[in-house]
Amino acid sequence: MALTEFELINKYFTRNTLRSDIIRSVGDDCAILRIPKNMDLAVTIDTLVSGIHFPSNTDPHAIGWKSLAVNLSDLAAVGAEPAWITLALTLPEINEDWLHGFSRGLFELADQYNVALIGGDTTKGHLSITIEAHGFIPSGQMITRNNAQPEDIIYITGTLGDAAAGFRILKSEGYLAKENELAASLVQAFLDPKAQLSLGQALSRRQLATAMIDLSDGLSVDLAHI
Repeated sequence: MALTEFELINKYFTRNTLRSDIIRSVGDDCAILRIPKNMDLAVTIDTLVSGIHFPSNTDPHAIGWKSLAVNLSDLAAVGAEPAWITLALTLPEINEDWLHGFSRGLFELADQYNVALIGGDTTKGHLSITIEAHGFIPSGQMITRNNAQPEDIIYITGTLGDAAAGFRILKSEGYLAKENELAASLVQAFLDPKAQLSLGQALSRRQLATAMIDLSDGLSVDLAHI
């Protein structure tokens, strides 16, 4: 017998949290939260849609991990420390094997950074995942896109193009990444992005950068944004 919405939430997405800044979370109409003193709140949101942002046959564990990672990358770009997330999950059907893998990938990454799921919604439709992430920045220490100055030096972390190449490999017919070390590494870059949280926080706390940005849209596009 198929799970009801509340059974689904209780089984896969309700967890105890030790965060003292959460008053009420999953199970209430609204989460009730406490922002620490002398902190600003950073908020970001991303949606991943099956067939557009990942192939429909992608491992659900990887989808869960990646769905959170892209949000953490946005928090890293302003120097924030991640704290809470909400999740809106649209499913074509209730598949418990898929939900087990997805929730495991999501929480494995969340646990690395003490991130708590505080609420969300589920509905039926084409597979899509929307996560809103919240983080803290010491008041006045955020670094945004719009403070870059002429003659600033531009630094890039990571390797550009790996994830895009991995996505193309996954979509191509006759995918043989398991037999090709380079192809496998590119696919891994797409499925397992690394948010530069420690670097973003260090640059923010020490005010070593004039501007920062997440390069999810590509170098040529995002350079124009700063």
